[in-house]
Amino acid sequence: QVQLQESGGGLVQAGGSLRLSCTASGRTFSSYAMGWFRQAPGKEREFVAAISRSGDGTFYAESVKGRFTISRDNAKNTVYLQMSSLRPEDTAIYYCAASASLLYLRGGRTDYWAQGAQVTVSS
Repeated sequence: QVQLQESGGGLVQAGGSLRLSCTASGRTFSSYAMGWFRQAPGKEREFVAAISRSGDGTFYAESVKGRFTISRDNAKNTVYLQMSSLRPEDTAIYYCAASASLLYLRGGRTDYWAQGAQVTVSS
């Protein structure tokens, strides 16, 4: 059993930056690849980014590549999503998730979900 707790959501102007954090408890954090998904009202959930268990491998959705950075600190049991050059279309609820591998997350396969954090980008 893994519990995930997010923080760092909020309101930011277009062009600004925001960092989301997700802290895990219940199992060894380094045993899981971690990822971020987002969902806007009326839209499908979409994959955003994922990072391998060691942190050596990452993958990003094309829509955020070059603007978002995923990282992890296994000593703190925390994964981060640094978001820069934010656009109104980035507005969504962001969810961190855990799974067995980066590839699983990229394909939408998740074992655990956080509660979600609202990110709103104003124009």
